[in-house]
Amino acid sequence: MQNSDNYIKKKKSIRRNPRIIISRTDNIGDVVLALPMAGIIKKIIPGASIIFLGKKYTKDVVELSEYVDEFQDWEQISKQPLQDKIRSFKAMNADCIVHTYPQHQIAQLAYQAGIRKRIGTAGRIYHIRYCNRLVFFTRRKSKLHESQLNLKLLKFFGINRTFSLSEISNYYGIKHPNTLSEEYRELIDNTKFNLIIHPKTKGSAREWNIRNYAELIRMLPAERFKIFITGTVHDNDLIKKELLPDVQTNVVNLSGKFSLLEFISFISNTDGMVACSTGPLHLAAALGKYAIGIYPPIKPMHPGRWAPLGTNASYLVINKKCNKCRLLHDCDCIEKITPEMVKNKLMDVFKAETPAVDII
Repeated sequence: MQNSDNYIKKKKSIRRNPRIIISRTDNIGDVVLALPMAGIIKKIIPGASIIFLGKKYTKDVVELSEYVDEFQDWEQISKQPLQDKIRSFKAMNADCIVHTYPQHQIAQLAYQAGIRKRIGTAGRIYHIRYCNRLVFFTRRKSKLHESQLNLKLLKFFGINRTFSLSEISNYYGIKHPNTLSEEYRELIDNTKFNLIIHPKTKGSAREWNIRNYAELIRMLPAERFKIFITGTVHDNDLIKKELLPDVQTNVVNLSGKFSLLEFISFISNTDGMVACSTGPLHLAAALGKYAIGIYPPIKPMHPGRWAPLGTNASYLVINKKCNKCRLLHDCDCIEKITPEMVKNKLMDVFKAETPAVDII
């Protein structure tokens, strides 16, 4: 990568300590995978200030990154009258905006606010109109991981190579929060492997049947595992009905109990998580936990695009091409991953320093 002096020399129209907006106004998992952009920018431009434009509910995640200097709430800005929206964008005093998650209105506002460098993908007609730095690639057909695709947008900062996934995971910059109450801290059993099972995804990904999680819980030895079930308030009834009956006393249901920051703090105090492709899985991976993802082989939902990234992250996926499940609610391919396969993966973490990817 070029150093900051070379960057400033080549990009004279941007000041030595630029203010750069990363716009990613979607969900937690997407936001987690965008955070390394901030770390890599600061690697080549140490004096840069990073402003993250996102949804309000992702603020607690973003503010845990040491590489982000400021969070701007897009939902609050979006409710303002047009001229106030433009003033809000001007008030950020930004030299550059990177449209990581394309949105027509945000691209237009950045243009109207006079932000000098506006970076976006060339595949959006409104980016051709409102951006003056276009990057040519398509996410839908790419074989790269989502985090690698994000970094392609940094071409105009002198970042022109494809980073390995192991490299990218070094740039999260996430600090472990210390906000867990004594009530929940006391639930952690330091003599066992403290495992979170997060069975639902709020519809953001293909799900492994909840009966599989119930069977997995029954298979894990109670003397070695302390298990916590997490989810939203809306998940709680299903969890009580499908997961909790007839399972061991080492299982604690915490669905609907946490704020997001409390949940992140709880994850940081546990050892691992099993989940499908959802925000909490990516958080666990970023926090260095044994994050085991359960994925379908369907593009673009497959782990090639959305695998968790972290020192101890891994996943399970069936090694086959799958198209027939694409338009169906249920996925036969993800159901071919058995509870025993996941159990074996969990047992392996006691024996291996770095879990490997399993292609079944």
